[in-house]
Amino acid sequence: MTATGTFGLSSEARNLHWLLSNLVEEVPGARSVAVVSSDGLLLLSSDPAQKGGSAANNRREGPKGSSADLATIVSGIGSLTIGAAKLMDGGGVKQTMVAMEEGSVFVMSISDGSLLGVNTAPDCDMSVVAYHMALFVGRAGHVLTPELRSELRKSMESAQ
Repeated sequence: MTATGTFGLSSEARNLHWLLSNLVEEVPGARSVAVVSSDGLLLLSSDPAQKGGSAANNRREGPKGSSADLATIVSGIGSLTIGAAKLMDGGGVKQTMVAMEEGSVFVMSISDGSLLGVNTAPDCDMSVVAYHMALFVGRAGHVLTPELRSELRKSMESAQ
C-alpha cells in the first residue's frame, strides 16, 4: 500500500498495513492475503483492486482476483475448523491449510476470532508461509482492538 492509501489512518492501522505489505513481499508465491474479523468482514487486504484498502501493489492474482472472495473463503474455513475442533475436543484451532492442485490456502487465528488468510501458488514453501503468518499474528494480535477493527472496517467500506 502506498503512503497515500493510509492517509488519515491511525498509527496502529498504518502499522498493520505495513505488516501485511511485508508479509506479501517476504513470502515467495503469496498471491493474496486477507485479515477477516470474527463476523467475516474484510479488515485488511493485499488486493490491489481495493483502492485505499490494499496492503501492497502485489502482482499476483488472488481467488478470482477479489479480496472479498478470499475473505469469504477464510471466514468459512475458520468456522468449519472451529466447529470440527469443538466436536473433537481438540481445543483452539491454530492454523489450517488446504492444499489444492493449483495453490494453497492457509488460515491462522489472530485474536478475538479474527483470522489471517493467505492464498499461495502451489510451489510455495509451506514453512516460510507459516513462519511469516506467525510473525504477523504475533505482532498484530495485541493491537487488533475493537476500535482498530472498526477503523479498518470503515476504511475498507470507504475504499469500495
